[in-house]
Amino acid sequence: MHDMESPPTPMNDSTGDGMHNMNHNHTNMAMNMNMMHMTFFWGSNAEILFSGWPGTRLGMYILALIVVFVLSVLVEWFSHCQLIQPGVNDVKAGLVQTLMHAIRIGLAYIVMLAVMSFNVGILLVAVAGHATGFLLFGSRVFKDSEMTSSVKTSDLPPMSC
Repeated sequence: MHDMESPPTPMNDSTGDGMHNMNHNHTNMAMNMNMMHMTFFWGSNAEILFSGWPGTRLGMYILALIVVFVLSVLVEWFSHCQLIQPGVNDVKAGLVQTLMHAIRIGLAYIVMLAVMSFNVGILLVAVAGHATGFLLFGSRVFKDSEMTSSVKTSDLPPMSC
C-alpha cells in the first residue's frame, strides 16, 4: 500500500515492475480525451470552448450554436462598422481603432477555437454567421446605392487571412 505523500512511481511501485504508474497515467489520459475529436464529426455530444460545455445536453449544444453564430456576426460587424466620426482627434480615433481591432481579433479567435472542436454544426453556424454578418454589414444589399468606392466603408482595415 502507498502512503498519501508518495504516489506510485517506477521507483517506489510496490508491484516491483515499475510499470503500474505509467499504465495508470495512460488510462487516465485516454479517459480524459474521451470527448476530444481530431476529425470532423456530427453530433450534439461535444466540448466547445469550455471544458464540459455543452457536454451531452442538447439545449446547451443549441446555445453553443447560437453563441458561435452571434460571435461570427459580431466579427463582421466590427469589420464593417463606422463608429469614429469625421473630425475626431487622431489620437482618440487611433485608440478607438485599436480597441475595435483588439475586440474584432479576440472574437475571431474565439470563433476559430470553437471551430477547432471539429464539430460540423459549429463549423456551419460559424460560416453562416460570417455570411449573415457580411450580408448585413458588408454587402451592397443594405447600403445606399449612391455610395461610391471612394467613400470610407469601415473604421478598420480588412482582416488578413
